[in-house]
Amino acid sequence: MAHDITPQEQTRRWRMVLGSEPGQPEVSLGVDDLAMDRALSALYNPPSGRGAGLGASAPNVSRWLGDIRQYFPSSVVQVMQKDALERLGLEQMLLEPEMLKAVEPDVHLVATLLSLNKVMPNKTKETARMVVRQVVEKLERRLASPFRQAVTGSLNRATRNRRPRHHEIDWLRTIRANLRHYQPEYRTIIPETRIGFGRKGQSLRDIVLCIDQSGSMAPSVVYASVFAAVLATIKAVSTQVVVFDTAVIDLTPLLADPVDVLFGTQLGGGTDINRALGYCQGLISRPTDTIFVLISDLYEGGNNNEMRRRAAALVAAGVQVIVLLALDDNGAPSYDHANAAYFAALGAPCFACTPDLFPELMAAAIKRSDLGQWAAEVGIVGVKP
Repeated sequence: MAHDITPQEQTRRWRMVLGSEPGQPEVSLGVDDLAMDRALSALYNPPSGRGAGLGASAPNVSRWLGDIRQYFPSSVVQVMQKDALERLGLEQMLLEPEMLKAVEPDVHLVATLLSLNKVMPNKTKETARMVVRQVVEKLERRLASPFRQAVTGSLNRATRNRRPRHHEIDWLRTIRANLRHYQPEYRTIIPETRIGFGRKGQSLRDIVLCIDQSGSMAPSVVYASVFAAVLATIKAVSTQVVVFDTAVIDLTPLLADPVDVLFGTQLGGGTDINRALGYCQGLISRPTDTIFVLISDLYEGGNNNEMRRRAAALVAAGVQVIVLLALDDNGAPSYDHANAAYFAALGAPCFACTPDLFPELMAAAIKRSDLGQWAAEVGIVGVKP
């Protein structure tokens, strides 16, 4: 509790927060405090301040990465690494395998590595794949099971066949549904309602994930790739994944391994949503059984009017269109408000979604629930038409 902290401890904490500035009284720090102070100073103080910074020396950066992992918890390390990349421009350092081995893997680091994929030397690529795989496996452990359960459960509830052929009848559920029609004199049940399994040999839903791979969407690309790989393991749905910037790439053949999907992306560049929608229109053969998820901030660099016409055509054809302005943990994103309002006016739900809520979202979509109502119930604020 705060009132238990001694004046000396309060002074020490303020010193760690504010740093050492000219004219301030000297505060005695222990060895660990001095090490943490140096690590913070190197990152957050300008060259004229109390620290000399990290400079452009790979040994200095490697040592600093080791220090912050020693003195700060993993969640803080990830924030400091992200800040170092943004403030000090350390992307070039990540092209060295030795540097990659020293960092704390997280989603933002994966996004940075993917943006450097095309310029990464061969000696670094294998290490980079190892780092990316660590993050992907961690995400799969956290997200795959609830996602798979939510999707398969909603498929089972949404696809009960009320007019089954004889070989499609689910006898257990049919008997339960007709117990009130038991005829004692005949010692049998009259099955007024027959419940069957879904049609065999055909996917129950077609899901198309269309992912904007412009630089601002980098974390969303990472999460979407993991979810796509999980969807690909569910035989009751057909999953296709398309990524785009100014070009369109179909990554569906790579879905067996989300790491391959991620390295198939090319983060950065412009955005042509119209071209991506045009390609995806050609993939859709069963509009009323298709869930189309566009993951984009909707900043269109191509033909905006044509993009809107394609979106309207998808909705008019019966496709269930969902727009995710972001699929990450960073809260409300920057997005094109006019285009978002247009999609919302079409009846396409438009909002940002965290990875932990995405399984529920897809389950609700498969059941054809009111996604606007679902979003309100879980505390998501959607875009108004």
